[in-house]
Amino acid sequence: MHKWLPDLTAIGGPKYLAIVDALEQGVRTGTLRPGERLPTQRDLAEWLGVDLTTVTRAYGIARDAGLIEGAGKLGSFVRNSAGHAAGTATEMSGMIQPPQPSFGLLGEAMRTGLTRLLRAGGGSPLLQYQPAGGALHDRRQAALAFTERGLATGEGQVVLAAGGQHALHAILATVLEPGDRLCVGRSVYPGLLSSARRLRIELVPLEQDGRGIDPDAVARAARAGARTVYIVPTNDNPTTATLDIERRRALANVARLHGMTIVEDDAYGLLPAEPLPPLATFAPERTWHIASVSKIISPVLRVAHVRLPDGVDAALLTAAIQETAVMAPPVNAALVTSWLRDGSFGRLVEAVRGEGVARQRIAAKHLADMDYAAHPEGYHIWLRITDGLDPAKLAATVRPAGLSIVPGEAFACEGQKAERAVRISTGGAIDHVHLDQAFAWLATLLSGT
Repeated sequence: MHKWLPDLTAIGGPKYLAIVDALEQGVRTGTLRPGERLPTQRDLAEWLGVDLTTVTRAYGIARDAGLIEGAGKLGSFVRNSAGHAAGTATEMSGMIQPPQPSFGLLGEAMRTGLTRLLRAGGGSPLLQYQPAGGALHDRRQAALAFTERGLATGEGQVVLAAGGQHALHAILATVLEPGDRLCVGRSVYPGLLSSARRLRIELVPLEQDGRGIDPDAVARAARAGARTVYIVPTNDNPTTATLDIERRRALANVARLHGMTIVEDDAYGLLPAEPLPPLATFAPERTWHIASVSKIISPVLRVAHVRLPDGVDAALLTAAIQETAVMAPPVNAALVTSWLRDGSFGRLVEAVRGEGVARQRIAAKHLADMDYAAHPEGYHIWLRITDGLDPAKLAATVRPAGLSIVPGEAFACEGQKAERAVRISTGGAIDHVHLDQAFAWLATLLSGT
């Protein structure tokens, strides 16, 4: 019996991609070591209860990405260089990472910020348990930040979570019961898919256009029994659509009319130089608003500020936070609070924005004749694929170049036909030279030349 047996229930998206993600995580964490023999494809398919073709496809992608290698009848093995590949090729997991400027602003901000915190006499409390919903000074600063965005908020309306995904899972567990219906876009963030599956929530995929989810479609779903809608209002993942003011107001009105709850995952809301007001501004009594740090500064900072709907008891969400992660990391939370106070937060976001714009220009040079969408100040791209190409095969082919690329089926609700598209992220550690080379190769594959 092999010691490595992946748990696919914790990973969203198609099963074959979940197996690849599990392989990458196993190598990165040391569970799988260089040279270690993997289960045979047939054995793994039997243990996981999936088709053999699913495992074959997963092993093929992992092999193309340099994680594993085949040795004929001897089976498949972790490559000796796989540790390096897993440490740098974060595109294997499909996780979006903000692009970091080359001048090391983030590292310096973390070094000086942490030193200041630990020298200020607050080191001891920071290294202890905190209240599950966050320390008072952290909640107070988050409330001030929300208020400055035009969303009047008191400290009692804020709960801290260990990142946006943790916040999302806790909110869904708080407001929905198994079997409840949740409206989402046709293509949706895989973290939401994973949480909905685990909580046994029924997803109702709705059509969306370049402006985002359609309020009329939400209204029809509400009349059919849906009680909640999930929205990424700015730079939607994966479609990059942004709700304009008119549509935000319309969605708020639909929610009020039909008694619906809005879950606003505003992961990218502060990235534009001129941020739009949150949906919660228009329906503060119906909206659970998530503002996280990982997509606008760095995923190493596992902090999200949740603004609860007016009149909701924070204890409801705090209980769910405590059950799943106990609390947001205290040092992370305090660092973010200090950055909000001294202006470093805005400078860090500005630097990520500038780098994202520069990388979008590189992509646009190669994709000028392609059918794609991108937020001008974002760093991911939704590229639609012609009928002659398989999005999954295209993604597997391009990944070894260091480009984070995920096929559209990873964003499709269960039982729904996936869009013929790929989501590309220009963030992460890849530099401009290699990014340019990767997009040049992608453009060649797309043009067939």
